[in-house]
Amino acid sequence: MIKEVTAVQRVLTTQLPAHVGASVRVAGWVHRRRLLKSVAFLTLRDAAGLAQVVVTEPEARAAVEALTEETVVEVVATVAANPAAPAGVELTAPTVRPLGPPAVPPPFDLYRPALTAGLPTQLGHADYLAALASRGEPVEPYAGYVDAFRHGMPPHGGFAIGLERFVARLTGARNVREVTAFPRDLHRLTP
Repeated sequence: MIKEVTAVQRVLTTQLPAHVGASVRVAGWVHRRRLLKSVAFLTLRDAAGLAQVVVTEPEARAAVEALTEETVVEVVATVAANPAAPAGVELTAPTVRPLGPPAVPPPFDLYRPALTAGLPTQLGHADYLAALASRGEPVEPYAGYVDAFRHGMPPHGGFAIGLERFVARLTGARNVREVTAFPRDLHRLTP
């Protein structure tokens, strides 16, 4: 069920036990969905941990079924004590609101205790090689860039803290390239 809800306190999942009986707002990623016959369970992951959301109403269940893992959502619900749930509480009578379009499902299940996907799948290196091949681009000119992804770099930017700029400020460097691991300029294109 999608509704506009205001004036409800946002809390982190680790703070839920202090709010039993209260209506709260949590936001994070859909970590896992378990769709049973009469009830659906949505596990929400935020920066602090996990929370179990119990969905029984048909309209809310339909909204949960349309979501995929890693979709960013906001949940407004009542905190209920349940010793079997993570941290001893769960969220009931929820309103689930996607904060963006459903995410592209990851190539492997993130909620499993042990990942069964191979390292290339986990790191996404093969995705860059496929993108270059689909454009008819040779890999050699991009080898320095692509090789960095073999060692676990994230597949995209945007959420980084700007480590080089932070270190440049700490050290008093005149130029950010002085503290960059692989600086590039007109005369240096490879590591």
